[in-house]
Amino acid sequence: MRKPVIAVDGFSSTGKSSISKIIAKNLNLVHLDTGSLYRALTYYALKNCLNSNKEIDLNLLFKDFPKIEITFKEENNELKLYLNGEKMSQKIRQLKVNNHVSFIAKQPEVRDFLLDLQRNIAKKGGVIMDGRDIGTFILPHADFKFFLTASVEERSKRRLKELQNSGIETDEKTVRENLIKRDKIDSERETSPLKQAEDAILIDNTFLTKEETIALILTYIN
Repeated sequence: MRKPVIAVDGFSSTGKSSISKIIAKNLNLVHLDTGSLYRALTYYALKNCLNSNKEIDLNLLFKDFPKIEITFKEENNELKLYLNGEKMSQKIRQLKVNNHVSFIAKQPEVRDFLLDLQRNIAKKGGVIMDGRDIGTFILPHADFKFFLTASVEERSKRRLKELQNSGIETDEKTVRENLIKRDKIDSERETSPLKQAEDAILIDNTFLTKEETIALILTYIN
């Protein structure tokens, strides 16, 4: 019997990735955090595609696409991303990457470059993907679709705690401003903007714990 394909979309710091990861283990699915794809390209651009003003040169990035190899290795039901053979993990969670990822992700050329990669992973089923446009664009025929949201205040607290636990020094005001900026860019971009699919189940987890959010999603799936 074919295992389901599940799409989880929503705003930054609503717990999409960590929640999807646990659901994947619970249902014996493979989890893919599609945001890591855009973070990896952002990481690459910051390392290799800066102009004389230390700003990202998109033309340099686009020209380098043939040289960029993104692969995955499955570890404990999770697809770990490798960029040209280098494991990404915490490298793509840096604040500098956070500050530029929405700019990279809104480029049509970038989204086209990653489209087939994401769809091919889901072809055989048995996958849960989280991101910004999974239910609306990447996997419009997913068996289940969820859209997570929470207040900016709550998301800022969660994101600050995550960064501090990773050893990154920052403050809540900076994190909040970054989230608001990313929300605006992600929601207003011309190509595959962040929005709830018409057939997606909306979950506001402002006042829900991670465990409660997971239990609610599993109730719908089961």
